[in-house]
Amino acid sequence: MGIKGYVHSFESFALVDGPGVRYCVFLQGCKMRCKYCHNPETWECGCGEEWSATDLFNKIYRYKTYWKNNGGITVSGGEALLQMEFVTELFSIAKEKGVNTCLDTSGYSFSMDSEYLEKFDKLMEVTDLFLLDIKEMDEEKHKKLTGCSNEGILAMAKYLSDNGKAMWIRHVLVPELTDDETGLKDLADFISTLKTVERVEILPYHTLGTFKWEKLGIKYPLEGYRVPTEDEVEKAEKILGIEKKK
Repeated sequence: MGIKGYVHSFESFALVDGPGVRYCVFLQGCKMRCKYCHNPETWECGCGEEWSATDLFNKIYRYKTYWKNNGGITVSGGEALLQMEFVTELFSIAKEKGVNTCLDTSGYSFSMDSEYLEKFDKLMEVTDLFLLDIKEMDEEKHKKLTGCSNEGILAMAKYLSDNGKAMWIRHVLVPELTDDETGLKDLADFISTLKTVERVEILPYHTLGTFKWEKLGIKYPLEGYRVPTEDEVEKAEKILGIEKKK
């Protein structure tokens, strides 16, 4: 116990990071380099504001009256799994207080190594819901888009399914990049093999974070790419079997 976590920022009233009203903690550090990342300032590891799990939970718990019956805590990033033991400690405290816990992750660092799984299983025990981003099904396309393999991501989805853990699957839709019909159908086929997917979401690409790349002096790799139209989003949702919200 007593592990320090590196935190980038907070959002007190998050509405899109799990069910209900959430207190979202964005951890510092990520090894993926997604071309559409809207938080590149979270990439650097080993920096940010240091917190103990107890102090962080006490800060978060002051907002409990806003969570009602289905809200709670979401930990995101960066990549939260890079600080897995810290998240486990934070969520363990939360579960002792009956607080709903949600982990937003890309899953790329997941491993079937026995030592890793021992730690991950402890995290699973205290996590109510996993939000898993699947960016591309094709291995080579995934590497070009993110700089990383998708092997760990797909393995994590299967592992969560096999262990009865609830998850939401999310996919960022970029016209002429991540919206090809074959890729979406492959994603739909993969999702159909999972037993615990409660929700599938299309996240439309946006350019709101481009100024952050400029501030960091990094050339934005998707310059000239446009946001998807409503029709394009609906088409992707139809392929993935997502029912239109009324």
